[in-house]
Amino acid sequence: MTETQLLRAVEALVFLSPEPLSLVRLCELTEAAPGPVQRALAELAARHDASSGVELAEIAGGWVLRTQADLGAVCDRLRARPPEERLSPAALETLAVIAYLEPISRPEVARVRGVSAEATVASLLERGMIEEAGRASDGVAMRYRTTPAFQERFGLKGPHDLPSIAQFELSGAEAEAVRQRLRDAGHLPDEVV
Repeated sequence: MTETQLLRAVEALVFLSPEPLSLVRLCELTEAAPGPVQRALAELAARHDASSGVELAEIAGGWVLRTQADLGAVCDRLRARPPEERLSPAALETLAVIAYLEPISRPEVARVRGVSAEATVASLLERGMIEEAGRASDGVAMRYRTTPAFQERFGLKGPHDLPSIAQFELSGAEAEAVRQRLRDAGHLPDEVV
């Protein structure tokens, strides 16, 4: 396969796929080595820059061709459907706690937030933003983690592509315990107090 043929094949695949395609999957589908596929992805990203109506984005561990974010309103008119359902402030807060401390149990989420998290966790499970990640060490409480759907919704390359937690202020009785868990998970530098 020539470079031009590979470029066309990769572009067609990321356009056609309903989910992000990893580099490994693109190599399998095109029967090409990682280096040429990476060069094709770089060429596609250059072709689909900010002046284009679409962009090549690396999200949820793979690559997708999607419309530029600023064109959402006009695209929604074409699709004739309401904009994506918004997450409530409680859901966003719960999702943030899970994303930074995953895997984490519902009782732990409730302790961090200071309010019950049962309904919010159930809603996030139903929407596919989080998933079960096994039992806690006590063997009773289920632990949760974010999903590729979460990464896709928030435009993250992977689960460790979250903004630095060091920029957020933590306060309250549980603040030091949260800080220690964030340090242990690598989201907060040791020197931040």
